[in-house]
Formats: sequence, structure tokens, C-alpha cells
Amino acid sequence: MTVHFVPWNASRNLLEETNRLYDQAGTFDCVEKDNLVAIKLHVGELGNPYYIQPVFVHNIIRRVREAGGKPFLTDSNTYYHANRNNGYDHTMNALMNGYNLAPFIVADGLRGESFRKVKTKGILRDIEVSGAIAEADAMIAVTHCKGHELSGFGGAIKNLGMGCTSRAGKLRQHRTVELEIDESKCTGCGKCKEACEMGIPDIIGKKAKNTSPLCMRCPFCSNACPRKAIKLLHQDNICRALASAAFGVLSTFKKGKVSFVSFAKDITQYCDCRPNPGEIMMKDIGIFASDSSVSVDAAFLAMANYKVFNKAYHVDCMLQVEEAKALGIKGDIEPQIINII
Repeated sequence: MTVHFVPWNASRNLLEETNRLYDQAGTFDCVEKDNLVAIKLHVGELGNPYYIQPVFVHNIIRRVREAGGKPFLTDSNTYYHANRNNGYDHTMNALMNGYNLAPFIVADGLRGESFRKVKTKGILRDIEVSGAIAEADAMIAVTHCKGHELSGFGGAIKNLGMGCTSRAGKLRQHRTVELEIDESKCTGCGKCKEACEMGIPDIIGKKAKNTSPLCMRCPFCSNACPRKAIKLLHQDNICRALASAAFGVLSTFKKGKVSFVSFAKDITQYCDCRPNPGEIMMKDIGIFASDSSVSVDAAFLAMANYKVFNKAYHVDCMLQVEEAKALGIKGDIEPQIINII
């Protein structure tokens, strides 16, 4: 399959170049008159300076309206207790970061209660798709490509799998990873409990215990342990879970009703979920457009030095792309990339 591409070159008018990109890629072919069109993006945790610049998103809003659609910006609440953990704060975060030319509708409701549970394939049997996503007529998935300490990188597949699911769906995916505490190393110092925002590890008999079903298997407790007594097992399962959840999300749309635009700019060490996303890991690449999440992620990885992420996070970035393809999500692992300039 084909992925259209514009290099990031600030000596050119990139807003004009993106319009040419969208025209050649057929980005708005999925929009019909009076369609309710979800523009799925990550608004960036408050304090993070590297989310997608609003001017590019505002242009997508304009193009959806010109195609006859009714655009709304959307994202799902976080499972963890960040600034976007509920509908009110999430909306305020979106406005503070400059996303204000279309309604921002929190996809899974005020407290994560709005979702449709659907059957899927792969490592998960079913997944909770956020209500506003499941009810939309069409979707433009607008993605910022960056690193991620569990899945290696965050691209279009992660934007679907994690970003389009409710809190329950997010927890379901994270729980495919296992956590182990080596009691022979643990001294019961409590650093893990201090690092966990939910205070989940209990210190019992001078040993850390974690049996809570609410634990989302983030790496904070293991990173905080001075004795290296806590480790995550089967980390690559999160990549499989993202692909499985993405399949479920896409199943709620009719054929040809989802397009993908990915920005490989400010490619940071960590996810946009952090107010401190870390260092920029590689040079700006450009903007990709496709009707396939598999192809658009594969195109990014083909042009990025993604082995930097593999080495840093001990997971193969290609795994989630290969898994999505294996599950039947359309696209190519080695897509044709057409540079429109």
C-alpha cells in the first residue's frame, strides 16, 4: 500500500505542503456530508512542549468541514491520575494547549464510563472502545510519533489501541504485561510505594507485595527500586495488545471511513502523556498520510532510526506493526512511500 509523505523542511510553507499531501493521499475521502467526524489526537499533557502544533490540527478541522463533515476533537481519559484523568480537566488541558476551533468531546465520558465493548482478535478477546469513537461516522487519526518505554514507540496503532479505548480498555491492555517481585532482593524500603501514584505495593513483613488488580504495570515502581527487585515480564505483550485493541477499534467503522496522518516531528524519548517527555531522540522526519495504520507506522519506522528505541526499551518497535498485519488490519510492512515534493 501507498503512504504519502512530506519532509519536514521549515524553509517551505508546511501548511500548504500538508494540503497537497492530503489531496494526493485522499485523506478526506472518508468524509461524507453530515458525517460526525472524530479527529483523534493526543492533546499533550499540560507542560509538555512537544505535542502536535494546533495550526496543523486546525487545518484538518477546516478540511473536514469543507468536505461536508462535522468535526470534533477527541481523546480518551487516562487510566493513571494525570491532568487528563477526567472529562473536565482533559477538556481544559486541550484548550490550554490551543485546540479550540472545534468542540473537544472526551471520548469515554466524564469519568471513563462511556464505552462499547467489542470482540477482537489476538491476545485480547474483547476491548472497551470509547463511546464517542464507536459512535462516530468517520475518523481522522492524527498521531505524533515518539518513543514509549513499554511499547518502544507510539504511532498510529497505539493511537488507536490505547488512545481510542476507555480506562477499562487501557487497563486490560497493560495487564497483559506481568510484574514480579524478587523477595530475596527486597528490603521493604517502600520506595516502590512512594513512586506509585496509586500507592499500590503494600509493605508486609518488610517485603513489597503487589496483588492489586488495579496495577497497570507501568515501570515506575521497578525504576524506583534501589535493589532492582521489581521487574516487568513479557513486556512485548503490550505491543500485541495494542494491535489487538486497534483491530477492535477499527471494527466499529465501516470500510474506508478512517484516515491516518502522522507527524514525525520532535521525536521525543517518552510519550506525550508526560509533562516531561525527555530528550529529542532523532532529527525531524516529516508528515505521513495513509488510509492504513499498519502502512503509516511501517513508513515511519522505515525512515527513523528506531533501533535507538529498541535498545532503550528492550522491545522491538516493529512487533506491534507485524502483529496488526497478522491480525488482518490492512496495510504493508514495507509500504511504498511517495514523497510529494
